[in-house]
Amino acid sequence: MATSNDIRKGLCIEYSNDIYKVIEFLHVKPGKGPAFVRTKLKSVTNGKVIDNTFSAGHKIEEVKVITRKFQYLY
Repeated sequence: MATSNDIRKGLCIEYSNDIYKVIEFLHVKPGKGPAFVRTKLKSVTNGKVIDNTFSAGHKIEEVKVITRKFQYLY
């Protein structure tokens, strides 16, 4: 279990019952209020891109994804 402070580009996480890959992230520390992490996530299963904001210290589930190159022979 990781926190929102551990979010990096290329990290795969489980969010709302789907697996997402972090495309972009920005750690924001406003002058007033708590810090947060603004992310752009791409679904591994269907390719849908969503914008999401995590509060500082929010716990996220990290997922290990192995990518392999395959050659399809017809």
